[in-house]
Amino acid sequence: MKDAYIIGTGCTAFGKRQDDSFKDLTREVYLDVLADAGLENGDDIGFAWFGNCGMGTFGQRNIRGQVCFTPLVRDGLFPERVGMINVEGGCATASMALNGAWKDILSGQADLSLAIGVEKTFVPGSATRTQEIFEGGIDQLDPQEWHAYYAQRGEEADKPFDPNGGGGTVFMDTYAMQAAWHMKTHGTTQRQIAIAASKNHFHGSMNPKAQYQFECSVEEVLCDREVSFPLTRAMCAPIGDGAAAVLLCSEDFLRAQPKAVQHRAIRVRASTLSGGKYRDPHEPSLSRIAARKAYALAGLSPEDIDIVEVHDASAFSEIYQAEMLGFAPDGKGGAYVESGATALGGARPFNLSGGLVSKGHPVGATGLSMIHELGLQLRGEAGPRQAANARIALAENGGGVIGFDEAACSVVILEGAL
Repeated sequence: MKDAYIIGTGCTAFGKRQDDSFKDLTREVYLDVLADAGLENGDDIGFAWFGNCGMGTFGQRNIRGQVCFTPLVRDGLFPERVGMINVEGGCATASMALNGAWKDILSGQADLSLAIGVEKTFVPGSATRTQEIFEGGIDQLDPQEWHAYYAQRGEEADKPFDPNGGGGTVFMDTYAMQAAWHMKTHGTTQRQIAIAASKNHFHGSMNPKAQYQFECSVEEVLCDREVSFPLTRAMCAPIGDGAAAVLLCSEDFLRAQPKAVQHRAIRVRASTLSGGKYRDPHEPSLSRIAARKAYALAGLSPEDIDIVEVHDASAFSEIYQAEMLGFAPDGKGGAYVESGATALGGARPFNLSGGLVSKGHPVGATGLSMIHELGLQLRGEAGPRQAANARIALAENGGGVIGFDEAACSVVILEGAL
């Protein structure tokens, strides 16, 4: 099989950027990724994948990428007549864009392909419109199906499901229910979840593009406002805006680039997707399926992975994904995180970006922001949060909700410079 390489990554600062439009964010991150790849313009780009979830709430329900790139085409920065596919997959949107661009390279249909995710979820003065964006991530056609599922799971977890009385979104209530089930079944503690959150706030404090750039002790995490027990506010990803992008190329294209570009190239060892279902809580999640496919495709095992970015929309996810990805036995993810293994300086650091709970979670950009962070780490360019001897990296990104599963999951494995 052919190889695909990342030669450029870009990411805006994440946060409540109410004065920046979708087109502003698109331009900012596009110019960022060109500069990182050492390109003056995008003339060589053969195809593009544009990820977004919520632009319809702002009035642009179709041709989102084409609309956002029109000014860049007009300015001669993006080539005319290039095909662009709009992608939507909940919180896994940007990873789906990456998967599409990766396949462009593997198929030989393009030598340079762009994956980009752009999102605005903060709507000042209108919580209803923000809620509308997120409601698209769960079945709105037959809601009685998940109501019944969560009612049963809530009884099993000793955490009744109340769709009308939760402290946050239905998503945080379901994450909390999963955490409660894990606590009841495996003895995981709220403090272990707080340790994961505190650790990631520490990592985020060193990330100049993170939405939250402050430390938060374990005790402060535990004492923060409760969202849905056992989750407190400091354990949950915030609302925000941002964009991220990646340029992938073929080996032939890479060999024609300056040595400085070649030395920073990152090989994509695997990019896999899996789908969710209404599973029994004792069954493994779709992320285990995606991870096993990725390990097989890359010819690697969990022991080969040096650093990890996981989709911690709630801090409990780091504990759970440590198990699903094969780094800790089932039920032992809490102890694994508590041991310090996932902290900077630990055996296998997780979420050196700060994770979603600190870096932020502009839905359609999140997956590519993970790739941006791993790119910095593999190139040795992450500054004070740089992991030692990072050569092989993994990103896990889930999107939407079907029961205790996400609706979609991506696992990407990357290898450092040539």
